[in-house]
Amino acid sequence: MSPRLRSPLAREGVDLCYPLLLNTSCRRTLRPLFEDSFLYVLLFSVALLTVLLNLLVIISISHFRQLHTPTNLVLLSLACSNLLICLLVMPLEAQHFISACWFLGPSLYSVSCALGFVLTSASVGSILLISLDRYVAICQPLRYTSEVTMGRVQLVLGLCWFCSVLYTCSIMQDSLREPGRHSSCRGDCVVVFSMVSGVVDLLVPLVVPVSMVVVLYLRVFTAAQSQTRQMRSSRVVAGTVARRSELKAAMTLGVVVMVFLV
Repeated sequence: MSPRLRSPLAREGVDLCYPLLLNTSCRRTLRPLFEDSFLYVLLFSVALLTVLLNLLVIISISHFRQLHTPTNLVLLSLACSNLLICLLVMPLEAQHFISACWFLGPSLYSVSCALGFVLTSASVGSILLISLDRYVAICQPLRYTSEVTMGRVQLVLGLCWFCSVLYTCSIMQDSLREPGRHSSCRGDCVVVFSMVSGVVDLLVPLVVPVSMVVVLYLRVFTAAQSQTRQMRSSRVVAGTVARRSELKAAMTLGVVVMVFLV
């Protein structure tokens, strides 16, 4: 067959996820090579940087015994969930986002989506627990040491991760039971939710906890400003350094939390 007769078929298969399957393959997103390369470098650089930073947090908290506090234990949970997102979810989703093709089969796509749901829910749950921790420390300091203990924090974190898994299994049960049933062609993998499930998924793991985080930190900042004015006007020196340290930690974590939510 002459090159002139082969070229239309070759051009037709260029924009397919599976060029050899002309009748069943999905079409891929075609971009200039420079744009594809830039997106791959950008997304994988962000994932690598996030992995390194979270790994640094995990190693620091795990290695130094003086950092074994209830607050840092919640930060450790947040760092672990973010690390797993960047290692297990982001690379696959980046490739899927750039090419619009999924090459690992519908079963693995459902598992990847479920894993992303679990880890993201655990991250948001950890953010909420950090906010609760700072709220009790600043607004109810006399109750903090007696009520916020390592054992209770470990129990609450375990419940947070368990509820994340339970919620994901309940909302994705159809996709996990029959992966790929909504796919229209080879290389296309989607997860379909009903209207009710979509509303629930918007409220439960996102709107409700984020709203609680914002309200808690508004209370924390109000209390912090009030206590700062009291410390400036008071002549009592004892305990001032510790209180200032608590307030500074609350402010710093507040900024981190807000940046994370954005």
